[in-house]
Amino acid sequence: MNKKYLIGSAILLVLIVLLKMTVMAPAKVKGVSIERRDLTAQVYGNGTVEAKVVVGVSSKITGRIIELYGDQGDVVKRGKLLAKLENQDFSEQLQKAKATLELASRNARRYKNLADKNLVSRLEAEQYETAGRVAAAEEAAARARLDDTLIAAPEDGLIIARNLEKGAIVTPGQAIFSLADPKTVWVKANVDESLLQGVSVGKKALISLRSAPGKQFPGQVVRLGHESDRVTEELEVDVAFTPPLKDFHLGEQADVYIVDETKVAVASLPSAAVISKGKGRGVWVIGRNRIAFKEVVTGAEDRRSFTEIVSGLADGERVAVAAPAVMQKFFNGMKVRVAR
Repeated sequence: MNKKYLIGSAILLVLIVLLKMTVMAPAKVKGVSIERRDLTAQVYGNGTVEAKVVVGVSSKITGRIIELYGDQGDVVKRGKLLAKLENQDFSEQLQKAKATLELASRNARRYKNLADKNLVSRLEAEQYETAGRVAAAEEAAARARLDDTLIAAPEDGLIIARNLEKGAIVTPGQAIFSLADPKTVWVKANVDESLLQGVSVGKKALISLRSAPGKQFPGQVVRLGHESDRVTEELEVDVAFTPPLKDFHLGEQADVYIVDETKVAVASLPSAAVISKGKGRGVWVIGRNRIAFKEVVTGAEDRRSFTEIVSGLADGERVAVAAPAVMQKFFNGMKVRVAR
């Protein structure tokens, strides 16, 4: 019995030691202090690629599409023929109108000559002249209806969608193609209200697209919204590509970094050490292997993951940094182990 008791006690002791060394052990953190660095402040925003001007290429008449001369991704010039509708009826109407106009014109000329010789009355000659004008108007209308079967690009642009295919029946106003002007393509980014100070039209920016990881495109702020989202507390900032993007996908996710200013030798910490709490920001200060939350005022945030500390922290004070999942469990007075 004594032997079993001793073995059980030893196992229990080992388990207690293991618990203290693992589950119950103080969280391991890294200690960092304020350092002076040159920071380039960049305001972050997330949004989508959109086009300010998207034009629907549509028909003025109802008809069946018999030919298509463009597809998604094609760059087209204004006036380029993009679609053709069935036109046999309109062609026959035009031929009939031309014949009627020719006859009416001959009659008008003949009766004018007869009236000039007083062989018919001037009133009769004028009636034939009027009939000629009516025939000319009908011929012009028939020609316009035939022209309406040929659908051209209304402006320069990139075809972003072909909405109908050959054989489909199109109705007036129904878009066969959607055309976007690359010069009007930008990112509609949502920026936190608290970061908007210093953001203005003309500020340079860098744009990252999901389709081009690791690559950045130059941009510029071209428009600021004037009504924030009341739920997210974000404002829309439109950032254009400079130069315009040739190959784009509307609706694609994008990140923008608006270059605000460059600050020289300012007090800063790794951004991972600074957390948001309520409406403020702060850090976990280390003292005698325990941590305490301390509010700070932040300034510029550099994309290299450093944040300016304007006030609230003294030089030499050590701040705890750990994995986000670990830091979420921090509380005032919590014991920590500072990594060497």
